[in-house]
Amino acid sequence: MPLVTPLPSDYDSETKKLAEFFNETLGFCPNSVLTMQRRPEISKAFINLNKAVMSNKGQVTSALKRMIAWVSSNSTGCRYCQAHAVRAAERYGAKQEQLDNIWNFRTDDSFNDAERAALNFSLAASQVPNNVNETIIQELHKHWDEGEIVEILGVISLFGYLNRWNDSMGTSIEEGAVESAEKYLQKTGWAIGKHV
Repeated sequence: MPLVTPLPSDYDSETKKLAEFFNETLGFCPNSVLTMQRRPEISKAFINLNKAVMSNKGQVTSALKRMIAWVSSNSTGCRYCQAHAVRAAERYGAKQEQLDNIWNFRTDDSFNDAERAALNFSLAASQVPNNVNETIIQELHKHWDEGEIVEILGVISLFGYLNRWNDSMGTSIEEGAVESAEKYLQKTGWAIGKHV
């Protein structure tokens, strides 16, 4: 059972309108947003931040952003965010080979060097204490410009917030996210855990 019960999707009309964004990314409004709207300033600020972070201004694709979120969420252990990130990666056209081999991103041929640099950065930046080192930084700068690096770190940071929110809240996972998690994550030990 979640720490705080989500409110109905029509509780705050402004949040409801902004949350239409998630119909494209996930196919539903996340329970995390429905909980945040107990303080509508938080839900609205979060949705606007999410839209800004996930907007594509450079070469960082929507699919890669969701895989960055997936690696970050796996690093922190948030089952809820893992399920959401894999669902969104799937919906945004991540290659099947990448979805199947995300944890072999350093060696699997379906990932190019730029993707490897971004995913390696995601893994290192999501750890506590932070594990970003000079080698990771140099590799990142080989493939991405500074604006793109801001986009990549924006995704990692956004999911840092979400990982803390949803893992502490015990947010219930929506059926669509469960389906995607069972398809791609169970083979690596994913379980719904406290997010029922």
